[in-house]
Amino acid sequence: MTSPFCTIVPPHLLEKLAADGRESAQRTLQADSALRTRRRVTTLRAAQSAPASALTGTPRRAVHDAEHTETLPGREVRAEGDAPVGDATVNRAHAGLGATFDLFMKVYGRDSMDGSGMPLIATVHYGVDYANAFWDGSQMVFGDGDGDLFLDFTLPVDVIGHELAHGFTQHTANLEYYGQSGALNESVSDVFGALVKQYALGQSAAEADWLIGAGLLGPGVDRGVALRSMKEPGTAYDDDVLGKDPQPGHMDDYVRTSRDNGGVHINSGIPNRAFHLLATELGGNAWERAGLIWYDVMTGGALAPDTGFAEFAAATVAAAKARYGDAAELQAVTKAWAAVGLPVD
Repeated sequence: MTSPFCTIVPPHLLEKLAADGRESAQRTLQADSALRTRRRVTTLRAAQSAPASALTGTPRRAVHDAEHTETLPGREVRAEGDAPVGDATVNRAHAGLGATFDLFMKVYGRDSMDGSGMPLIATVHYGVDYANAFWDGSQMVFGDGDGDLFLDFTLPVDVIGHELAHGFTQHTANLEYYGQSGALNESVSDVFGALVKQYALGQSAAEADWLIGAGLLGPGVDRGVALRSMKEPGTAYDDDVLGKDPQPGHMDDYVRTSRDNGGVHINSGIPNRAFHLLATELGGNAWERAGLIWYDVMTGGALAPDTGFAEFAAATVAAAKARYGDAAELQAVTKAWAAVGLPVD
């Protein structure tokens, strides 16, 4: 089973910055293109799963330092059980891997991303001013950013959760990374990335900011708070350098494009908003009832790799009914999808 090359910063944003002459964006696009080419002509490293005897319900983390090269995984600098090191980036990556593991293990009873205790591997200081973070099918990779438009990609814990959640999708529904199924792949990562952050901070749905990548944008961005807003898609940034956040929050504004694998980072705003509406309607902690419904759908075997928005919405309604019956949860999930233009009969 393989996973697409999934980045947190969408290609359309990097392409705009590169066209404006931003060297860090140009280098990032070149690095990403080389990685995608390698994935087409070589077999992806298989994600390592622990043998059944090794499953303990505790993470097995390893953080590596690429030392500003593009060679993976790099030199191991902190293993599971090691004390913090003098590099804050390494320590943040280690902590973020642990926070993601904790959500899946303690809330959903899932032992790592594959459910079988797979090691959580990360590489930091990738490339030169690399303005992205990605999941490559078996490990996390973080750039340092250029310090102007993007800061260190280990700073927002939801970015770490987002990318690791691509591994969760890889080992469950394995949603194809194109069009609506690809937008769902991205949305599921935003959902669980947000839940990692909320769980780590002990925030209720009402207290959370529902931003993906808050704290990532650098001093060169005047009008921007994050990469995406799940609460109000399309409002994360509106900046002279970055441009306008293109995400829609309703099917009336669905973007049809061949770029970005059919708009996977753009149209993900629609299911993102549906989840936010559900979580805030139910109240309390989003990782509980709302998160359980999404988790049940992803692990229940009902999704095809090419599942679209309507099929996913119907699956969440069925999952809510199976877990909660005709209670408030069922009404709330139906209401949430109707509010984004996807009514479920």
